Amino acid sequence: MKRVAILQSNYIPWKGYFDIIHDVDLFMFYDNLQYTKNDWRNRNKIKTPQGLLWLTIPVGGSKGRLICEIALNDPRWQNKHWLTIQQNYAKTPYFAKYRSFFEEVYLGRQWSNLSELNQFLIKAISRDILSLHTQFCDSREYAVEGERLDRLIKLAHKAGATSFVSGPAAKDYILEEHFLEAGIELVWKSYAGYPEAPQFCPPFEHGVSILDLLFHTGPDAPWYIWGWRQDRGAGSP
Repeated sequence: MKRVAILQSNYIPWKGYFDIIHDVDLFMFYDNLQYTKNDWRNRNKIKTPQGLLWLTIPVGGSKGRLICEIALNDPRWQNKHWLTIQQNYAKTPYFAKYRSFFEEVYLGRQWSNLSELNQFLIKAISRDILSLHTQFCDSREYAVEGERLDRLIKLAHKAGATSFVSGPAAKDYILEEHFLEAGIELVWKSYAGYPEAPQFCPPFEHGVSILDLLFHTGPDAPWYIWGWRQDRGAGSP
């Protein structure tokens, strides 16, 4: 059995993204796809006393680019994002624990490519903070062509998948019978039932960047993402 997930990289994603990473043996970044504006590739939300706030990386308005081709030409966003994160999370119990890591990300180096930044953050948070052992790869390692669903199935097959884990948003275009014909089990990930964690500024909001959970719960973050299912005997995913 080899469980595989294939997703575009997102900027400091929410906990559900890392829940999928936890569920699979191999996680493939799918960044040689068309960049979509007003999506999660270059932005995410955090909690503030004034409500939800978008942290958005400026990427210019040129159309027709792949996600992996998005250049970051103006580094001023890095300092701005770090200041905003500090202002809203400096008083959380675990901000000091992770400060040096994120400070190095935002202030210690300059990022010139969106995909490179996203993949670095996702892999580092998964391995070094959430202690996941999932393997990572990039779709660009495989020479695969075809239409949207056909290409996805070919990537899963090339990666040796026996099971393919997908988020519920993909139900709009994924047909289970196509995966079954390829000998791959399709598993739909459910994001239902997440317990509420400590969080400033009620009401509680699940759909914010993983930063919120990390800074508030520290080493307990994995329990709020997947550990609670084992405690309730719900299994995973």
